[in-house]
Amino acid sequence: MNRRQFLNLAAGGAAAVVTSLTGCESKPSKYKIAKENLPNILFIMADDLGYADLGCYGQKHIKTPNIDQLAAEGTRFTQCYAGSTVCAPSRSVLMTGQHTGHTRVRGNSGKVGGVGPQRRVPLKTEDVTLAEILKKEGYTTAITGKWGLGEPGTTGIPNRQGFDEWFGYLNQRNAHSYYPPFLWRNRKKQILEGNEDGQKKQYSHDLITEFALDFIRRHEDEPFFLYLPYTIPHAKYEIPGTEPYTEKPWPQDAKVHAAMITRMDRDIGSIMALLKSLEIDQKTIVFFCSDNGAANRWQGLFDSSGPLRGRKRDMYEGGIRTPMIVRWPGLVPASKTSDSVWYFADVLPTLAQLLRIKPPANIDGISIVPTLFGMEQNTSNRFLYWEFPSGGFKQAVRWRNYKAVRLAPDKPLELYDLEKDLAEQNNIADRNPDVVAKIEAYLKTARTDSPNWPIK
Repeated sequence: MNRRQFLNLAAGGAAAVVTSLTGCESKPSKYKIAKENLPNILFIMADDLGYADLGCYGQKHIKTPNIDQLAAEGTRFTQCYAGSTVCAPSRSVLMTGQHTGHTRVRGNSGKVGGVGPQRRVPLKTEDVTLAEILKKEGYTTAITGKWGLGEPGTTGIPNRQGFDEWFGYLNQRNAHSYYPPFLWRNRKKQILEGNEDGQKKQYSHDLITEFALDFIRRHEDEPFFLYLPYTIPHAKYEIPGTEPYTEKPWPQDAKVHAAMITRMDRDIGSIMALLKSLEIDQKTIVFFCSDNGAANRWQGLFDSSGPLRGRKRDMYEGGIRTPMIVRWPGLVPASKTSDSVWYFADVLPTLAQLLRIKPPANIDGISIVPTLFGMEQNTSNRFLYWEFPSGGFKQAVRWRNYKAVRLAPDKPLELYDLEKDLAEQNNIADRNPDVVAKIEAYLKTARTDSPNWPIK
């Protein structure tokens, strides 16, 4: 399906999507895209992949030819941000379209009701997820990989949050092992017999890929949303083999890290090959990103954060900026690099506008359809917000070319000009009191209090 065909879909409904976007219209048209013309949506997310861990983002040692090809066939975004600096809240932002000052899950664990021990906080029934919205529009929905937004028996499990099919890890800590004793298939445990009694015969990443390929084959003739949050390359460092890096003079964990990424790249290649063989890649929009920054910078070897300061758990760019590639032949420009600024909260309203449906009223994201289609979209004056309650309470704000970071509630704002200082080395807060005042004013209204993550 090429651009012209898309513009003529559904009695002008899809055409209205594109032709109205120069004004960034937010209200849905009375027309909707006919079900037979709904694009498939494949959202692939790596776990702890650094901004510079891919060849197309400057990596010199780790081989990622299939992801690089994805970038060549789509648009590579250089200023896209994850929802948080750790996994659970980042995924909550993606699913709800709300930033970490509003979304239900703001940390990997919190004090439920503000009291008691740290526990995992699930999404609730009233939380509206991207999967729920798409399911109502006729999509078959599935997730395979790591969920992290609801423990067994809670309101947060995937099957209660809009997903028809689910296979993988509910719990982030269980996902640290790549040879687990079981994975969840919908609401039941699937015992992995090959991993019993200390054996390591069933590598979870491979099983997740097999599920993804099978799901695509089973649903090639109907619109589907497949959310594929891989667990690679999160530690611990386990893999069946370290090829093609076995003979490299690197530490063993470095070899495994590199082999993990290359294995994921291989499997993304298999998925893309399947889409093409089924002749549905032209009608499938593919996203690829990471859930947060690199867990290990591998300084002097892979330099996984590249030119960015910090890593996972930091509010500096290395903790929250993510590689982001979007591919949709004929609509998303190929071989393009974009420096447009956006983040996970924008995914839900973007897909809602593509489908001409109204998103929930309480979201923080905006539609970036014009940006995806290579059009001009002025979003420079908006504020992007992050907070991270673990180990204190940290905040970050992106506004225009400025980045503000607060490391504790009683600390002053740090301010950086990312256009001139990408590495966030020169705090210019004292020289820009007007900018600091504007961001401070925004921060007063940026968030709502959460009993699970009180400011401290």
